[in-house]
Amino acid sequence: MSATRRAIAAAVLLSPLAANSAAADWPADRPVQLIVPFPPGGGVDQMARLLLPYVERRLSGAHFVVDNRAGAGGQVGSEVAFNARPDGYILGAITSPALMTIAIERRVRYRVADFSYIANCVDDPGGIWVATASPYRTLQDLLAAARQAPETVTFGTTGIGSDDHLLQLNLEQAALGVRFNHVPFAGTAPMQTALLGGHLDVGSFNMSEGIAGLRDGRFRALAQTGDERWAPAGEVPTFREVGLNVVGGAQRGIVGPPGMPEPVRRRLVEAFGAALADAQFLAEAERVDLPVRIILGNEYRNAVLQTEARLRELWQRRPWRDQ
Repeated sequence: MSATRRAIAAAVLLSPLAANSAAADWPADRPVQLIVPFPPGGGVDQMARLLLPYVERRLSGAHFVVDNRAGAGGQVGSEVAFNARPDGYILGAITSPALMTIAIERRVRYRVADFSYIANCVDDPGGIWVATASPYRTLQDLLAAARQAPETVTFGTTGIGSDDHLLQLNLEQAALGVRFNHVPFAGTAPMQTALLGGHLDVGSFNMSEGIAGLRDGRFRALAQTGDERWAPAGEVPTFREVGLNVVGGAQRGIVGPPGMPEPVRRRLVEAFGAALADAQFLAEAERVDLPVRIILGNEYRNAVLQTEARLRELWQRRPWRDQ
């Protein structure tokens, strides 16, 4: 592409008309690349592939491609997105709290506060799960056993610093006298296999990841971390309903590199917001049990930074890397 044509494309992208008119075309000289920092098939990847066709309808001329850049628990892909040119052609999919816990634990090539925040798309509550053959019928059963024999009840998570692991730490803090034996796994699938095989007492994973097993009778969920019950698992109580102030889960969303021009960021916020509110998309999300939660732009940034502040306070009290 010539320098002249590239300059014209940039001018269209940054013009007030392009920022404010749904009819204006997004420059189509190359696709918009969405960096997913996890392998295909996971929750972030599923969110991206389901949503992007609806974003394309709201951003005339744009074509999105998913680029899976897995590694270091999401660090590799997040660094790629953060250090890209802020021209609107490279975006990143992120998950909270992993984005923040990684940056608290170790040195990374990104700054959480400096991303250009576009849209939170999913809020997937965490859950405490057992196999249906487990003797723990309720959360109270589990906590009583853990109090009676501290650090003997095995508690599976998807790794140190994951939202599953933070749920364990928050539960231990809220339920005085409770300490589990933490068993980290490389992913949800091997953890669920160990749970079903009787090699693990309890597993911590997101509600959308266990809903199929709940429906077909393989798993029983003892509690969920949402502010309110998630409809597809409506019989499962929240922690607050059983007297424990434990909330959390995984929030998944879209960001851009730092320094993205405001007209570009604003147009992307509008396009993603419209796509997330699209009735057809919401029907598809409900079909695959994707718990949609829309938070846009600066409000999304503020929500992430509030979570980061809580995580830093938790790190000072109880560094999860040592647990």
